[in-house]
Amino acid sequence: MHNNFRYIIGLIIVFNGLLLTSCKDDVLPKPSSQLRLDYPVAKYAAFENHCPFTFDMNEDAVIKEEKDCGFTISYPKMKATIYLTYKPVHGDIDKLLRDAQKLTYEHVIKADDILEQPYINPKSKVYGMFYKVSGNAATNAQFYATDSTKHFLTASVYFYAKPNFDSIMPAADYIRNDMQTLMETLKWK
Repeated sequence: MHNNFRYIIGLIIVFNGLLLTSCKDDVLPKPSSQLRLDYPVAKYAAFENHCPFTFDMNEDAVIKEEKDCGFTISYPKMKATIYLTYKPVHGDIDKLLRDAQKLTYEHVIKADDILEQPYINPKSKVYGMFYKVSGNAATNAQFYATDSTKHFLTASVYFYAKPNFDSIMPAADYIRNDMQTLMETLKWK
């Protein structure tokens, strides 16, 4: 009986020791994280065809001519496309400007802010406006460019995803930079 008593006391000591060493801080769940999206440094190449303008575009993008010198510039990995629309000016510059501005401001309902950045390049005779759209709008960047007498070009980017600005922000910033490069390198023939 004396040996049984020592045996039971030994078990209690071992059991209490295990309890004390296994007690640690409560386990907390890890916070949810966002996928980190890194994109390659953009390399630009001149694009030229039969249309009355040229520009530089990202070598990783895929360009396709649609009709009347309109183009789609696709970014398959980012599920985004830039739509370029060209219109010749026939004394209707005021209407073309109004239509371009109207298209941008249709996004006011979902946009948190629309920042206008005028663009003036007298050497290449390119004048326009670049719009940065913040918030959950369908597009986050648009521009129009013209020489005021013959040529008018508009561009906007759309993502093939529900507009959630926080989740597409890295891709949106990347493509917005490409759009600014396109506008800044635009030349009329």
